[in-house]
Amino acid sequence: MNFKKTAFIVVFLLALSILHGTEEDKILLMKIGNKNLKHKVMDVSAGKVYSARKGKSITFSEMIKEMKESQFVYVGETHNNLRIHDIQLKVIQTLFKETRELIVGLEMFPVCTQDVLNKWSLEILSPEEFVRKSHWYINWNFNFDFYEKIFDYAKQNKIPLYALNVPRSLIRKIRMQGWEALTEEEKKLIPQPDLSHQEHRNLIHTIFESSPIPHQMKDKGMEAAFEGLYRAQSAWDEVMAYNALQVSEREKKRMVVLAGSGHLFYNLGINRRAYERSLTPFKTLICVEIPKDQKGVKVSRSLADFIWGIEEEERPAYPSVGLRLKKLDGLDNLIIDGQPIEGVARNTDFQKGDVILFVDGKRFTDINELRMYLAQFCWKDEVNFRLLRDGEEIEKTLKFSLFENQKD
Repeated sequence: MNFKKTAFIVVFLLALSILHGTEEDKILLMKIGNKNLKHKVMDVSAGKVYSARKGKSITFSEMIKEMKESQFVYVGETHNNLRIHDIQLKVIQTLFKETRELIVGLEMFPVCTQDVLNKWSLEILSPEEFVRKSHWYINWNFNFDFYEKIFDYAKQNKIPLYALNVPRSLIRKIRMQGWEALTEEEKKLIPQPDLSHQEHRNLIHTIFESSPIPHQMKDKGMEAAFEGLYRAQSAWDEVMAYNALQVSEREKKRMVVLAGSGHLFYNLGINRRAYERSLTPFKTLICVEIPKDQKGVKVSRSLADFIWGIEEEERPAYPSVGLRLKKLDGLDNLIIDGQPIEGVARNTDFQKGDVILFVDGKRFTDINELRMYLAQFCWKDEVNFRLLRDGEEIEKTLKFSLFENQKD
């Protein structure tokens, strides 16, 4: 396993940051964050909301009442968990009904796509047009259906949506070379990230160490991989905090920020960086998944302002394909970029360099279009690929199952 693949795995795991409660979960019980709470723990059960400040469960209405005192409300997500997206929607609906003055900031969009978000809010685009014009499946790797109810509600109620991110190519450049390698124009998009916060560094390093990377890879060389990952994570946090503040100051409205929980844990990510720049009050909600064989789990009270226990999911509502794709100059066909390491394609016989000739008899020359096509399939469906490998045409069937595709 090389550093490039290792970095991809860890970045992917950060993107899917959900806390699966176990008695030994290091991430749940770190003594970092709020100095008054970081040495205290509380028990969290599924179906209940907890106040870190009070150290006990509270009602949803009580949480909303406290949220209304803040300019920023951060609701962490695991991108492929529909239950969490339903919670995000409920928070948005309730805050909007009670205050009306609301905007939503989104991790999944780079600022260059803001015009498409504006057109969505103006009801100019259909869902299919929105996914196509925003290059959803280029900028984001998760099924649009996870988010559709949130986007529909925002459109119906004319709640402005704002992009907070930057193109991935810039984050990749920072990961590989550092912020100093950006051009002067690129630096205008991304403030120089602070890399000196020791508690945040400890958090990301703990997530890194907890990732399922082979033990032999966790040697001194892996520290270089971690430093690149930490630069990238910090740049993401910094730019989203900066853009959220810019929008909030301009619009003078409360902002609900939807971002991966890894950007919000212990109030040390986007939330901390925005607060340090503006001293603007905020609240953070994080969900913790409770295993089916446990009544509850212990959680550090500094993890977030509010913690919502949710039941463990057997599998995501919508399957992830897990095929990384690329285009080569002079070739219309799409290429598989690397052995699949996640999704339903994990451990299948799709190989790096396979040329995709047809999918279910259809020819695709655009990555977003192929991913839009694959996103319509459900669990137990099958898709047939015709591939060109080593000069020979072969047929492969991809089964949308967590288990049927797995090789020994």
